Amino acid sequence: MSLVIVLLGILLLIFLIGYFKLNTFITFIIVSVTIGLALGMDISTVTNAVKTGIGNTLGFLVIILGFGAMLGKIVADSGAAQRITTSLIDAFGEKYIQWALVLTGFIVGIPMFYSVGFVILVPLVFSVAARTKLPLLYVGLPILASLSVTHGYLPPHPAPSALAETFGADLGTTLLYGIIVAIPAIILGGPVFSRTLKKYNPKPLEAFFNPKALKEDEMPSLVASVFSALLPVILLALTAGFNFFVDNNSVIGKVLGFLGDPFIAMLISVVVAIYILGIRRNKTMNEVSESLLEGVKGIAMIMLIIGGAGALKQILIESGVSQIIADNLITLDASPLILAWGISAVIRVCVGSATVAGLTSAGIVFPLIAQTGADPSLMVLATGSGSLMFSHLNDSGFWMFKEYFNLSVKDTLKTWSIMETIVSVTGIIGVLILSYFV
Repeated sequence: MSLVIVLLGILLLIFLIGYFKLNTFITFIIVSVTIGLALGMDISTVTNAVKTGIGNTLGFLVIILGFGAMLGKIVADSGAAQRITTSLIDAFGEKYIQWALVLTGFIVGIPMFYSVGFVILVPLVFSVAARTKLPLLYVGLPILASLSVTHGYLPPHPAPSALAETFGADLGTTLLYGIIVAIPAIILGGPVFSRTLKKYNPKPLEAFFNPKALKEDEMPSLVASVFSALLPVILLALTAGFNFFVDNNSVIGKVLGFLGDPFIAMLISVVVAIYILGIRRNKTMNEVSESLLEGVKGIAMIMLIIGGAGALKQILIESGVSQIIADNLITLDASPLILAWGISAVIRVCVGSATVAGLTSAGIVFPLIAQTGADPSLMVLATGSGSLMFSHLNDSGFWMFKEYFNLSVKDTLKTWSIMETIVSVTGIIGVLILSYFV
């Protein structure tokens, strides 16, 4: 009965947004409260869950999205994005631009949180599409497939790292296996799938890129452009690397931990960009501040929508729906790898959060490692790939993609949701194949 209520709630969400055209954030709150009450939660528990869900979701993302939007707008307005775009096209050629973006997304995605990488790289996607006149999704999906896969599969991302700790898997081995499995998933979900989407060519929000082509002398140098745009990646990658050789409790370890926090890395990056791309290029602080303001204004509703998705997620968690489903699935007689993937996938579809799906599944299937002798690293990857399954209306990533790429809910389901399904299914197939050789 609980699952029926959740499905009816999601249908109500689709109806109110898609047909009644009600504001998405308001719809999320209405549906969250409705599902909570229908599942038998008392009103105070429902309202507290809504507040907790919004607060927990935006507590981190509001900082990251805010700084990311500021950085992206400065990079766009200064011409840095155009400089990087031109250099990529010159280096790879327009024919191979998808592969250049796949490589960029993979390198950036390994050390960086998905939401951080998204807000940093999406302006670059918009600039590439504008420069090459290629369809936006043809250009954008490959880079986002890379970000999504690295987020779900590979340490040092929080969920894969936590899964490795839970399963007792070696991080280095998990990373190596993960890269092997990630490559075909990214290729199929990115360049291959995006080539079927050329009929979709939405117009991006102008707040996130500069449609005006600047002259050569109006743009910063390539070094300054890449350094400013990718400074968060550099900080996170360096600190993550040094942390393997430095005691976390030492002075150096604490400094690295400080610099490696995504919030601090983004703050430093915005300040550096203000100077390198703004002040040093003879822009006034008022001009720079205007770019910062415009960047944040462009994502105000996006942040509310993501908060609404967090409210729905919290209702589903606190009502116990995900646990009920998982308890029923664990009685099935199947490979522990398939079971880990399946439980994670079902929870992901019901709850929305890849991290919640992965960690919830880990607690359920952990005993199977001792019972079956399954490889812990492969269990991490099976669970992680399941946690990416069919992102839809209860996932904040779905709404980030929809709003940034200016798509309808229907078209987002046909593009983003299918891409996530492809990388999830490809992931478990890759894990099963790999299990025959390790």
